[in-house]
Amino acid sequence: MTAVRGHAPLPRSLTRPPVELELIIPAFNEQRRLPSTVAATLRYLDGRPWSSAVVVVDNNSVDGTLDALDRFTGSPTGLDVGFHVIGCGDQGKGAAVRRGIATSSARFVGFADADNATPIDTLDRVVELLRAGHGAVIASRHAPGAHLEVEQSALRRGGGALFRTLAHLTLPDIADTQCGFKFFDGTLAREIAGDCRIDGFAFDVELLAHVVRAGRDVVEVPVDWTDMAGSTFSARRDGLRSMADLLRISLAR
Repeated sequence: MTAVRGHAPLPRSLTRPPVELELIIPAFNEQRRLPSTVAATLRYLDGRPWSSAVVVVDNNSVDGTLDALDRFTGSPTGLDVGFHVIGCGDQGKGAAVRRGIATSSARFVGFADADNATPIDTLDRVVELLRAGHGAVIASRHAPGAHLEVEQSALRRGGGALFRTLAHLTLPDIADTQCGFKFFDGTLAREIAGDCRIDGFAFDVELLAHVVRAGRDVVEVPVDWTDMAGSTFSARRDGLRSMADLLRISLAR
C-alpha cells in the first residue's frame, strides 16, 4: 500500500502496478496535442530496457480529451507499456501531478507536458542518473549545452526571466525550474508530494524545494527544446498568481 507522509495510506485499489518508470502527463483540454504525444511516448518506452507505464491525469477537461484517448484505452496497443487514465477533481497542473505521484508505486516517477516540447529520448539520460542515486533529474533549457529549437515569444521570455529571478530566491543553483520534464526517486516523490500545496504553475518550484530540503540533489539535463503552440498558461490570468506563489514558497523556508 502506498503511503504519503502526513496522510493516510491510499487503498491498494487506487494505486497502479509497480514498474521501474512511470511517466505522468497532466492534461487539461488537450484533445489536439495529447494523442500524438501519447503515441510517441508509448513507442519510445516500448523499446527501452526498463518496465514502464504512461499515466494521463485528466484535470476536468471539457473538450474531447478523454475521447481522444479511446484508441489507447479501448483496445490493446500491442506495446509492452502500461497505459492508464485517471482523473483529478482539484483544478491546476500541480494538483494533477500530485495526484499522479500519490497513486504511483513506481521506482521512478515524473511528468512531462502534453505538448512533447522536450524530446522523449531525454529519458535515456534521466533514467541513467536516477539509477545512479540522484533524487531528482530535470530537463533544462538554460543549463550549459541546452538549445532552443523554437523560442517563445518576447513576452513569454520576459515573463520567464522575471520568474527565474524570483525562483532563484528559493533555488539559487537551478537554472531552469519550469521545463515540463521532471523525474524523481519514487519513494522521495511520494513523501514530499503530500507536503506540497501549490496547484498553479509555480508548483515545480515547490516540489524541487522540498527535494532540496530533504537533503537530496537535483540534476539538470540540457535539452533541445521546442516551444509548442497551445499552452494553457496565460500571462494575465496566471502570471501574478505564480509570482505570489513563488514568494510564499520562499517565505516557507
